[in-house]
Amino acid sequence: MTQLLRVQNLNVSSDGIGAGAAEDQSLESPFGLPNPGELFAWAGATASWPMRTDPGGSRGLDDYFTRDFAHNIGAEIMGRNKFGPLRGPWQDEEWRGWWGDEPPFHTPVFVMTHHKRPSFTLSDTTFHFVDGDPAAVLAQAREAAQGKDVRLGGGVTTIRQFLEADLVDTMHVAVSPQVRLGSGIRLWESPDELRDRFHLEVVPSPSGVMHHLFWRR
Repeated sequence: MTQLLRVQNLNVSSDGIGAGAAEDQSLESPFGLPNPGELFAWAGATASWPMRTDPGGSRGLDDYFTRDFAHNIGAEIMGRNKFGPLRGPWQDEEWRGWWGDEPPFHTPVFVMTHHKRPSFTLSDTTFHFVDGDPAAVLAQAREAAQGKDVRLGGGVTTIRQFLEADLVDTMHVAVSPQVRLGSGIRLWESPDELRDRFHLEVVPSPSGVMHHLFWRR
C-alpha cells in the first residue's frame, strides 16, 4: 500500500500567506502574526482540539479535520522555521524548539536544515536534523514511518519545495476568507495554479473557513 505524503490542516489567509510565513516571525512570535488565532479559530473551536481545557466544542466538518490530523501518520517533515526562528549555525543546542516537553507530533520528525545537530527525543517525539533534497528526506521519513503516511508539516517554503518536486499526494488547506495579511510568503496566488496536477474540491464550513482539498491526478 502506497505511503502518502500529506499536507494536513495548513492554515492560510485569503491572500495565500501561511502562519509562520509572515515577515515578523521571532522567538516571541512563532507565527509572525499579531493575531495568529484568527487563522486557527476554526480548529480551536472544535470538540477535538487537543489543547481544549473545557468541555464542549463544535462537531461536524471542522471537527473531522481536527481529529484526522494524526490519523495513520508515522512521521513528519518540517522546515527549520517551523522548529524555531534561529538561522545559520546552531548557537545553542540546549534550546529544543517551540514545542515544549510534550510536542504534538508523537512520531519521528525530520527537520530540514543545512546545519545538522544531534537528534533528541522529547516525550514520544524524536527530532532528526537532516540536510538533503526533498526526495532524500522523504525517503528517510517513509522508512521511519513504518508503512504509515508522512505528514508534510510546513512551513510554506518547505511545502512549495515538495510541490515543485512533485512529491505531494494530498493536501488540506484551510483558507480564512476574512483574514488578509498583505505580506509574507505565499503558498499560491490562486489555488487554481495547482489544478494541472491535482483535483481540487472547495468545501465551505459554517465557521466561515473554506476547506481546500487536493488530491493527485
